[in-house]
Amino acid sequence: IQELAAQIGNPQQHFKSLHIAGTNGKGSSSHFMASILQESGYRVGLYTSPHLKSFTERIKVNGNEVTKEWVVAFFLKHQGLISEIRPSFFEWTVLMAFAYFQEQGVDYAIIETGLGGRLDSTNIIEPIATYITNIGYDHQDILGETLPEIATEKAGIIKRHIPILISERQEEIEEVFKSTAHACEA
Repeated sequence: IQELAAQIGNPQQHFKSLHIAGTNGKGSSSHFMASILQESGYRVGLYTSPHLKSFTERIKVNGNEVTKEWVVAFFLKHQGLISEIRPSFFEWTVLMAFAYFQEQGVDYAIIETGLGGRLDSTNIIEPIATYITNIGYDHQDILGETLPEIATEKAGIIKRHIPILISERQEEIEEVFKSTAHACEA
């Protein structure tokens, strides 16, 4: 994802972002934050996954989905890059969202992780704040078997000197977030 983003000018560096990870509540929290910012007069991008009915649901600006025509044009423009680097579907989708948000001149983008956080394609952003919803047993084949293992992966979005908010106190994993935040001076 870093190579892909670099090849098209690092679009993720051209807007402020908020990064959201967790097991449950990511989508609702993302939509709430986007709505609050939009109602405050900002132009707001929203990237969520997965989609329910249409791919274009994943990428929105001020509540309006990216057009299918824009998606096709973006894909055709960057076909060579796709063939060369062979990104995953999720990597390509994330890059597409970042490029769209830059093109649309958003003030803020709310970026929801796909799964995990530490190795998630969205984790190339440098957000102004991060937010982690509750943690449950999801994607155990990738993230780990225990809640602390899963929380450690989700905590991977915590960045040095960037504020972090945890939505729900879960005693079993509280120390994972505290120690990661402390280590990052977040």
